[in-house]
Amino acid sequence: MTTTSERVAGSRARQASQRVSQSVFDGSRLRVVLLVDVYDGAQQQFLEAYEQLCNQVASVPGHVSDQLCQSIENPSQWLITSEWESAPPFLAWVNSEEHVAMVEPLHSCVRDTRSLRFHVVRETGGPAVAADRANRRLQTSPRIGDGVIRHALTFTVKPGSEEIVAKILADYASPEPQVDDTTRLCRTSLFMHGNRVVRAIEVRGDLLSALRHVSRQPEVRAVEEAINPHLEQDRDLNDPESARVFFTRAALPAVHHVTAEQQDARAERYALYYPTRADRGMKLAELLARQDEAAADDPRSPVLRSTIFQRDDVVVRLIDVRGGLDAADPGQALGLSDPKQVAELTTLDAGAADASSSADGRLARFLELARMDLVTDRRSPDA
Repeated sequence: MTTTSERVAGSRARQASQRVSQSVFDGSRLRVVLLVDVYDGAQQQFLEAYEQLCNQVASVPGHVSDQLCQSIENPSQWLITSEWESAPPFLAWVNSEEHVAMVEPLHSCVRDTRSLRFHVVRETGGPAVAADRANRRLQTSPRIGDGVIRHALTFTVKPGSEEIVAKILADYASPEPQVDDTTRLCRTSLFMHGNRVVRAIEVRGDLLSALRHVSRQPEVRAVEEAINPHLEQDRDLNDPESARVFFTRAALPAVHHVTAEQQDARAERYALYYPTRADRGMKLAELLARQDEAAADDPRSPVLRSTIFQRDDVVVRLIDVRGGLDAADPGQALGLSDPKQVAELTTLDAGAADASSSADGRLARFLELARMDLVTDRRSPDA
């Protein structure tokens, strides 16, 4: 029987969910679906590679189970589903160098893959499922999206080449935004912090189709070739394996996004880079997510939209700020209101000139150190 307090909590959760919000930090179980297209004649090789991978994944923290299925209509099509205790341990694994090495045996027998990730919201089943439900966490309420997928890439360039790279990246011709009948490029925002480059994109439709569309455009290809000599990690775009490894390592997924109900078309976009302490990236991203959720409910907050990207110890926060960053409260803009939090989770305090200054003064200094330089911010028409 549902209690009054549970009904009230559920009602509040539904009300809170009406603003645009997505997050990997719900604490609910995760279902991962991997669609695999195997080369003809390579099915047995694929099966053997999967068995090896399966044994390795079983020991990864947070992994619960997996299942391998083969199409009854087309034997080249396979489906791998896995269940995880929650999204963070899966993301920590799938974005690791360990994962890059684990899946390498699959490359020679797989033509194409597509990964889909879902929080478990509801489930049905018999008495066994009902009895186990208390230990199998479900998402408490559905989130409301805006139809936009957010993703980023990050990589570093050789020290001393920053100005050259910034000019190359700023001068390219924008590709055609319409990918197909259902997919469109909405916005590309490119920033630099020292020798680190971050390219954030917003896509309406299918992200994979958009990324493939962009990679085939001559103007984009020319830019990628022009920055190749300046990259710290070597890559050969004519070698599929070299390109795949580079972009796998460069992927910077969005782990949290929230848009406040009140918006302002004049809001300005900024990016903040948080150099985290070892193994603190996920914890920092979760803390920023909680504070941005609270800010979205505060009509006084200057931060109207926030997207947090995180991979390992790289954390980047993309924010749209009403009135500009310089006029904002530094703690609200930084997403960290306590200098102790900054010192515990990041190395920004190492660049602070005066540790004896006021808390607001130190937060303002941290904000200055985290601020990325805008290279280009382009929105497609009707985005």
